[in-house]
Amino acid sequence: MCLIFTCGEHTFRKEVEGYEGVVCRCHNCGNYSGSVIKSHPWFTFCFIPVIPLSMKGYEDIQCRICNYHQPLGQRPDVQQLRGGGGGGIPMHPPGNNGWQGGPPAPHGPMQYK
Repeated sequence: MCLIFTCGEHTFRKEVEGYEGVVCRCHNCGNYSGSVIKSHPWFTFCFIPVIPLSMKGYEDIQCRICNYHQPLGQRPDVQQLRGGGGGGIPMHPPGNNGWQGGPPAPHGPMQYK
């Protein structure tokens, strides 16, 4: 009688508390598609999690487009967004706010012909 056992690894993932709904820029592909994920890898035996491969897990920025992972500790810009701070996705790069000094002033009253 021959028995075949399946061993492997499975990673459980969830959003990190305080970063729910936070979307940040991926440093690999440049898209605003990164989210803060906590990963817990486990050794599995016959598809049953048996031994944790990390006691604390890993907090990473995970891109939903290119699947790039970057440790949260290397991203102070994302750490400032904890708890909803930061106001969301910046639409312009820092230092370039689009309108330099506001919109142009109109030249006298509008005239209809």
